[in-house]
Amino acid sequence: MVWQVRLSRKMEKKSKALPQVVQELLFQLMREIALLGPVRGNWPNYSKLGISQHHCHIKKGKPCYVAVWEEKDKQIRLVEVIYAGTHEKAPY
Repeated sequence: MVWQVRLSRKMEKKSKALPQVVQELLFQLMREIALLGPVRGNWPNYSKLGISQHHCHIKKGKPCYVAVWEEKDKQIRLVEVIYAGTHEKAPY
């Protein structure tokens, strides 16, 4: 079964300001989550932040970009990307 992946409202607005390369990597990550689920150990520095939150680096270097996503409803298989941006401002 496929997971539904969406950007939070805040991230919908912020994603347009991200560099093009980072936007493409973010959408690649979202496609992978949709097909394979929210646990993405194949991405750099992936880790679980809690029971339902996950994060990984989507672009290394300076600045480093990270993505944070959260499982919203396991019955419906819904995942929401709540943050994508520089490592310094990440919500964890």
